Amino acid sequence: MTHSATKLALNIKLWGKELGFADVGITNTDLSEHETAYFDWIDNGYHGEMAYMERHGTKRTRPTELEPSTLSIISVRLNYLDLSATSAIDQLHNDQHAYISRYALGKDYHKLLRKRLQALANYIAQEVPNFQYRAFTDSAPVLERPIAQKAGLGFTGKNSLIIHPRAGSWFFLGELYTNLTLPMDTPANKQGCGPCTACIQECPTQAIIGNGVIDARRCISYLTIEFKGSIAQELRPLMGNRIYGCDDCQLVCPWNKFTQDTTEPAFKANSHAKLSLDNAPLLSLWQWDEAQFLTRLEGSPIRRIGYAQWTRNLAIAIGNSQHLPLNSTISELQHKLGKLNELVDEHILWAVQQLKIRSKTALSPLESRKQIQSTKNKHSIHHPFIAPKYYLPVKCL
Repeated sequence: MTHSATKLALNIKLWGKELGFADVGITNTDLSEHETAYFDWIDNGYHGEMAYMERHGTKRTRPTELEPSTLSIISVRLNYLDLSATSAIDQLHNDQHAYISRYALGKDYHKLLRKRLQALANYIAQEVPNFQYRAFTDSAPVLERPIAQKAGLGFTGKNSLIIHPRAGSWFFLGELYTNLTLPMDTPANKQGCGPCTACIQECPTQAIIGNGVIDARRCISYLTIEFKGSIAQELRPLMGNRIYGCDDCQLVCPWNKFTQDTTEPAFKANSHAKLSLDNAPLLSLWQWDEAQFLTRLEGSPIRRIGYAQWTRNLAIAIGNSQHLPLNSTISELQHKLGKLNELVDEHILWAVQQLKIRSKTALSPLESRKQIQSTKNKHSIHHPFIAPKYYLPVKCL
């Protein structure tokens, strides 16, 4: 490797940090060690109805089939967790409120990350004649996690996420496929999980079926975002109040005690002037019509699932609540019957049935108030549903 290539690699990392990336790594295009596992995962049907994951064949595992001129890949990570937002743990344990995956509290990351990668490419183009590249942000057949691991940005955890030993896992990944010949960084091949199985234990639907292997068909993130159909009845109660995504496996990961706050204003929970998604009551969100959904979530990644799917997800969360007022909530649910489609109606009727079952064993209003007050008086510290402990910086707990 020439001195100029080594110097360019160092400059790329400096430019990346100037642009706000938390880390920048470099690797080659050889992902052969990951190819068998990927296609085994596909063959087992663990990708669910994400047909695009099999449609591109080996383009995902062989970068040069996607971009023939690619010699080196620049992998970046960008922190997204807003530590000033309402506690994720408090929200998860408040079944009158909606839990939304922390990455979706702010504005859509795709455009921001793509623009940032373009800016990095512009720096390189000023120094390198005939520079060719293509930027990716979760938008093409790219094996971004194995690439990040090979580029030294972190090891692959048992929850399949990339985990940085000094920064946890709350970050986005992006890539630049380039025609440059650059020195590789040391891969993060050694898994740092040890005997810990907290993420496997805590997964609400037991979607982590092996070390780093996820059955998407059971994963709440897949079910609430990617899956358009009828959610299996046995999975609905396990979804709790999670209406868009799921973070449980990250919340119990010990490495996330090192989580770093995002420096991006766009990822802050209050970046939407019209609402704060980190502290949103379920019934308030349920009352939105489609126009309000589109307007209030303009610029949000949530908007892409559409109003019908949003309503489906909310219906399940409302049906799972043990503390919403019964009669008025049932009335609110029934008001939307016949307004969208049969699929949504199915989930609304399920939610109504769950609340009616609850009404038969409900406490009297006085007993209910006493129970709530007793719980408040005991402590305000929440514990995981299964795993031993939550791990986030102290100010976020």
